[in-house]
Amino acid sequence: MLPKVDNRPSAQTLLANIKAHLPALETLLAECNAEWGVDDAIYRFYHQSFEVYGIQTLTQKVVDALQALAPDRPLNRWFMQIVTEGTKKKFTFDDNQRWLEVTRPIIEAFFHARHFLTVVVKSARELQEPPTLLPTNWATVLYLYDLR
Repeated sequence: MLPKVDNRPSAQTLLANIKAHLPALETLLAECNAEWGVDDAIYRFYHQSFEVYGIQTLTQKVVDALQALAPDRPLNRWFMQIVTEGTKKKFTFDDNQRWLEVTRPIIEAFFHARHFLTVVVKSARELQEPPTLLPTNWATVLYLYDLR
């Protein structure tokens, strides 16, 4: 039978770090979910406004906060590929001719970053210790830090 607690130091430290930074993470999540976060980004995307590029700053802020929770561990390579493809983009007028191709990766990167931030916050609120029988949220967090 599996133990109920994941005693790996990396999992223990990760959850402790998340809990220690929970107020700041909750504030950042609220910023992502606010009118000028996700709502504005989706509006700007469909309005075909260059201002959709602005969500990249918030995406990077989330990625930096997630990385800071386990600075000795690289974040999941698929996640980082999505982030790389959806950040550090500068608007050009030619982008209007290829709007979906150019801007969907920006929105996708934000959605993935916001989702990981959401499950990190939810896990910190719900878990006392890292479990071995994994709820989906915690399993997702472990994938972010390549601990699953």
